Amino acid sequence: MSEHHSDEIDLFKAIALIETAEEAKNFLTDLCTPSELKAFVERWRVCRLLDGRNLSYREIREQTGASLTTIGRVARFLNDEPYGGYKKILEEIKKTENENENDGDDSVRYCIWDPAERD
Repeated sequence: MSEHHSDEIDLFKAIALIETAEEAKNFLTDLCTPSELKAFVERWRVCRLLDGRNLSYREIREQTGASLTTIGRVARFLNDEPYGGYKKILEEIKKTENENENDGDDSVRYCIWDPAERD
């Protein structure tokens, strides 16, 4: 195993230890530049718009400001690549939202923040 691969695994293990949206926000704010966070937020928003909606890439670009290249890449990883990362998290969010509807809990289980608004 290369040192680079080992470092990646260490990072993935660290991310897996995050338990709350607030912890994720704090960790990613420490780890990433505002531009990197902005790119993550943009890709995630594109992913949410692509999931189960019949929006064209151009409509998504108008709503997000993301490039057609970024939208195409997110769509490819959402629909064609074998990793399933986007799909897994989208399924977990839907499951959590459904559980919240059933138990009357209106609290937010995840958050979106503006990386430009760093503390």
